[in-house]
Amino acid sequence: MTSDALRQIRGGHPWVFDASLTSVGHPGAPGDLAVVFDDRRRFAAIGLYDPTSPIRVRILHHGDPVPIDDAWFHERIAAAFAQRAMVTSHGRTNAYRVVHGENDGLPGLVIDRYDSTAVIKAYTAAWLPHVRAVVAGLPPELRERVVLRLGRVARRDAAAFDGVALIGELPDGSVPFREAGLAFEADVVRGQKTGHFLDQRDNRIRVGRLAAGRRVLDVFACTGGFSVHAAAGGATDVLSVDQSAPALATARRNMARNADLVAGTRHHVAVGDAFAVMSELAAAGRDFDVVVVDPPSFASRREQVPTALRAYGGLTALAVALLAPGGTLVQASCSSRVAADDFHATVERAARAAGRPLHVTARTGHPPDHPIGFPEGAYLKALFAVVPE
Repeated sequence: MTSDALRQIRGGHPWVFDASLTSVGHPGAPGDLAVVFDDRRRFAAIGLYDPTSPIRVRILHHGDPVPIDDAWFHERIAAAFAQRAMVTSHGRTNAYRVVHGENDGLPGLVIDRYDSTAVIKAYTAAWLPHVRAVVAGLPPELRERVVLRLGRVARRDAAAFDGVALIGELPDGSVPFREAGLAFEADVVRGQKTGHFLDQRDNRIRVGRLAAGRRVLDVFACTGGFSVHAAAGGATDVLSVDQSAPALATARRNMARNADLVAGTRHHVAVGDAFAVMSELAAAGRDFDVVVVDPPSFASRREQVPTALRAYGGLTALAVALLAPGGTLVQASCSSRVAADDFHATVERAARAAGRPLHVTARTGHPPDHPIGFPEGAYLKALFAVVPE
């Protein structure tokens, strides 16, 4: 292993890339435990091996040797679960991230909870041999129904494992859950991520608190998380925009689930490309008091960062053109490759260039159930800003 990679591992970084390995004792299979030695053949770390991934070893432990067995996995899961108590302490939320991969010491593994349903998502084939141990380590309240989902796993039979029930039966449809007292549904079998974007919960709550009596535009609305919170917060009008008609159909159902709380809101949807729809709204002379822009990741690779920043700037220009004087812009990025400072600078610069300088009121990041344990783990950033009157 290269000296730089060894230094990073000893500093707590969870990834060893294939280019950092100077020698491999034997080929190994996905899920094998790989011991990392330093140049003096001393133990440095141990992790899960995946010969099909550029991240060849995902570090589970570094320092002095320890046995990695079922009990070790159970202890890690139990510790992560205990740390999420603050999310459910008020009893109004029963959907959250139980295990946040590398940031909880279980690299490449995500476990999300939707009431009594647990969704395990593996982002490397290295976890498949250990799924039984992971399931056994779940607390009793999460073992009523367990669904397995796979990320982009380089395995020929991956489709046979994606969206299967490990415990209980697959749901006939979506799974209901609560977020800050509001009712939602998640497609835990076929939906994006594990069925819902749990990481934006705190920002959605914040939007709900500032929506009373205001007209809200929710761009990249997906299944309507921001839209529902805005309506429940007292928005007079909410327009949800997304290129996916099925996602907006779910947004309508989520709105209907909260009929008593959103009765005073006029809700409309628009299916189409965000850039095009926003341009059309501006051309029609429409304006809004709150514009939420929460796009998908624009940069999965480093070389895509300049293009991503241009896209964020373009969205900002369109959004501020639609803001009424004194209106609030909420813009987010989930691209881990894009640094927070670069994102915020791009948004503020684009607003100034459009003649609508921003007064930033808050910059937010990850909620408590999405802790940050290493630099690449800090992917989510959002900005709340007002266009002065």
